[in-house]
Amino acid sequence: MRLILIWCCNALALLAVAYLLPGVRVDGFGSALVAALALGFINTLLRPLLILLTLPVTVLSLGLFILVINGLLFWLAGSVLRGFEVSGFWVGMMGALLYSIISYVLSLLIPKKGVNQQPPQDGPITIDHDKL
Repeated sequence: MRLILIWCCNALALLAVAYLLPGVRVDGFGSALVAALALGFINTLLRPLLILLTLPVTVLSLGLFILVINGLLFWLAGSVLRGFEVSGFWVGMMGALLYSIISYVLSLLIPKKGVNQQPPQDGPITIDHDKL
């Protein structure tokens, strides 16, 4: 259930990015759900490989090259998917940055698994010192 809530929050974050940035366009909530799922798969499969391949540049730029990778992947998703468009690389970089910030803030609103659950209480623990 938590995974579905996070997916919906990511779709809402994508709609917010499309509202805030003029170069990003999302046709509707259904397109945002598909784009959020595709971005999740792209970030899961391609991002680690690209980070590994560009590790020297990432180290030399003190990790700032990861922002370029995120922008490229956001732009890639916008050019592959129907109903989700990113007009250029710089818009992709700003969109990826905004998307990550908004989705992080929205994911904070989802309660963690087991936070409000109390452990079962069977009663006090007694220790028989004579048997030790």
